[in-house]
Amino acid sequence: MTDTPNQGGHDARGRLTVASSLGVLGVVYGDIGTSPLYALRASLLHFEDGGIERWEIMGILSLIFWSLTLTVTVKYIMVILRADNRGEGGILALMALAMRGATTTRGRLALVICGIAGAALFFGDGIITPAISVLSAVAGLKVVDPVFEHAVLPISLAILVALFAVQYRGTSQMGWVFGPVCAVWFAVLGVLGAIEIAHNPDVLWSLSPHYALMFIAHYHLAAFIAMGAVVLAVTGAEALYADMGHYGRRPIRVMWTAFVMPALVLNYLGQGALLLRDASAIENPFFLLAPEWFRLPLVLLACAATVIASQAMISGAFSIARQCVQLGLLPRLVVRHTSATEEGQIYLPQVNLALLIGVLILVVEFKSSDALAAAYGFAVTGTFITSSILAVFVMHRHFGWSWAKVALVFMPLAILDAVYFIATALKVPDGGYVPLLLGIFTFGLMATWYQGRQLLFQRIRQDSLPLKSFLARLPQSRTIRVPGIAIFMTGEQDYLPGALLHNLKHNKVLHENVLFVTVVNEDIPFVTETRRREVVELGPQIHRVVLRYGFQESPNVPRELETLAAQGAIRFEQMQASYFLGRETIVAAAVPKLWTWQQWLFRLLSRNSVPATEFFRIPSDRVVELGVRVAV
Repeated sequence: MTDTPNQGGHDARGRLTVASSLGVLGVVYGDIGTSPLYALRASLLHFEDGGIERWEIMGILSLIFWSLTLTVTVKYIMVILRADNRGEGGILALMALAMRGATTTRGRLALVICGIAGAALFFGDGIITPAISVLSAVAGLKVVDPVFEHAVLPISLAILVALFAVQYRGTSQMGWVFGPVCAVWFAVLGVLGAIEIAHNPDVLWSLSPHYALMFIAHYHLAAFIAMGAVVLAVTGAEALYADMGHYGRRPIRVMWTAFVMPALVLNYLGQGALLLRDASAIENPFFLLAPEWFRLPLVLLACAATVIASQAMISGAFSIARQCVQLGLLPRLVVRHTSATEEGQIYLPQVNLALLIGVLILVVEFKSSDALAAAYGFAVTGTFITSSILAVFVMHRHFGWSWAKVALVFMPLAILDAVYFIATALKVPDGGYVPLLLGIFTFGLMATWYQGRQLLFQRIRQDSLPLKSFLARLPQSRTIRVPGIAIFMTGEQDYLPGALLHNLKHNKVLHENVLFVTVVNEDIPFVTETRRREVVELGPQIHRVVLRYGFQESPNVPRELETLAAQGAIRFEQMQASYFLGRETIVAAAVPKLWTWQQWLFRLLSRNSVPATEFFRIPSDRVVELGVRVAV
């Protein structure tokens, strides 16, 4: 299979360098790299009563190996990584790519719903990952000395609070240590596993699918219970695609094949060999794999690795949240740039606080990684399914795959995803309700905002005067033109902003220079400089300015206007300009199209949305806001 080059954007293939390889280890594989801390133990705990048989250990190991092979290597590395949106990956980039081929409104809506569901589950995953990773790492202290048992919870809470507290500083300063630490981590995983395998090489037979099939045949439907824990071994697989924009697909593919997967497989097999030799090691097979003198250093290394994995997930949540805002799925949020050179280094205080509260509640409520394991898989498997659905349409429409080829590739993967999802759904009463409730809440929030905004724009178009009609009547209206520059922010290019109508109604004047500025968010990650700005002269000293941004970018209106002025396209001087913005007050329509709870939620979100002045970086002392009531 060959990769189709993306059109525009940056090179999706990526350069294979030492820096990119280390970056991939620290960011892309941080989450899946910490799964050996808990995945095998969680899978076998269900069969601990009466003792764990040899064939059960071999069967679980086989399931883990083939899950890594099919879900990560085949689905993500070989297939989905091909589908880059101008170099960027992730569930929302995939949704935007799939929507380009949709020809009907119903089809586009279905794809939006799928993307919203995937993003909602990602946020649930983002809350659970730091909690379970840090708890499982700190739990190694109990293996070092049982006296630490009661210290695990407070130490975990302290680490998590400190992690979220430093987010405002950004990750650029500490990012350079992530890769080397994770390189050491994966090397240690492989070495510890290889040493134990040397003592019991028979464990290598578990690589045969025979043991996985035998395990399933013996337990029948009960095997779903095991699959619900086996999926923990592939948590973090979505990060391979989500972080493609940072490093490109080539470093991700090479590091997985040559380093990460061998290290993971060796460690899982090593834990299995240890259990075959000593069944009591089920207490904590990962840390008991190490010699006693190395266990405390291993705990410290594991804590560092889980902090890095959590940091990658938090940064990913910031990125997804900004994408949601730019794509109209969330209200405007505060976005602070923590690096003067890297666009992707951002900090969203509202998202950071929400994640921190969620993580602390989970840690206090569940208290251990074993208890949290039941809650973890549901969000991950739901994201797998939404990614597969969107990828089907992308492969057919953009890569020209026939439906037969699509079915041949995705049908086995879809069956595996469905098995994972059903298996984790069985755990809803035991903790799976956590990501389910988080997903439902986030989905309802994003769907309400998206639907409400569509209705709002529809109502504004109905109540507004077409811009062409106003311009045609302007010469005969004898409207007084006063000195100055008036900038009217409008979301509808072809309709007169309500703020202008109100200004004419109350002040009876029009400024000498008028700019109608529209910010357009496109379904691509970055917009090139040649397409960023568009200026059209509508009349004497009246211009329409269209500014285009991708979903990975943050708008800066004054900077763009200054650039246009420097090019001679418009007249703009910051100290002479006044920005006119309309502030919509949402009221219930006579025949509302939203449920009562949605109306309440939409009004709440609208009131708490970040002001346009802050979001578009408009100087607050140059703004005139005019209120307007809109019924939806």
